[in-house]
Amino acid sequence: MRKKGANGQESRAKLLMIAANEFARSGYHHTKISTIVSRAGLTQPSFYLYFESKEAIFRELVGNFRSGLKELIEGSRLEGGIREDDVPDRLLAVLTSLFEYLGKDPDSTQIGFYISEESAAIKSEMAAMIANNLRAEQQEGYFRAEADMAVISESLVGVIERLTLQELLNGKRPSGDLARHVVNLFMHGICEHPYGRVSGDKFQGV
Repeated sequence: MRKKGANGQESRAKLLMIAANEFARSGYHHTKISTIVSRAGLTQPSFYLYFESKEAIFRELVGNFRSGLKELIEGSRLEGGIREDDVPDRLLAVLTSLFEYLGKDPDSTQIGFYISEESAAIKSEMAAMIANNLRAEQQEGYFRAEADMAVISESLVGVIERLTLQELLNGKRPSGDLARHVVNLFMHGICEHPYGRVSGDKFQGV
C-alpha cells in the first residue's frame, strides 16, 4: 500500500522529479531504481510503496507530459470575431504558451518529446490537434481557403520539435523569441517582397 499524507506525497513527487532527470540524462535502459532512490534519500523498498516498477514511473511521466500538452493545444484554438490585424498577436500568444510548456520542465520534455517510444505518437497527435484547430480557424476566415492545414500542422510540429531541442532546452533563446520567429515565418515568409504563390506544380507570379 502506498503511503498517504503530506510526507508520502512529498516523497512521491521527489521520486518523480529525480526519475525524470535520470531518464532525461541517461535514457530509460540505463536508469536504475537504485540511483533514483539514492538521490531522493530514500530506500529502494520505499520506491515500491509508490510505483510498481521503473516502467510504471516512466509511463506516468510520459502520460503527464502528454496530457498537459493535449490540454494546452485543446484550449488554444482562436475564437471567432478576431480582427484580422490581431490574428498574428493571438498566434504569438498561443505559440509562446506552447514553448513555455515545453521549456518549463526540460526533463519531462526530453522524455515525452524525444526519448519515449510514444514520442512519435505524441507528435502525431499534436499535429492532428493543431490541424483541427487550423481548419476551424480557416473556416473563420483567418487563413487562405486553399491552404492544406495537414501539411502546415506537420511542418509546424517539425519546426517546434527542432527549435525546442536546439534552441529552447539549452537556453539559447527564450520562448517568446522562438514563438515570434515561427509566427513571422508562417504568416509572412522570408521574402522581402511578394513573389506570388505555387499553385499545383506551377508558380503563379504576381
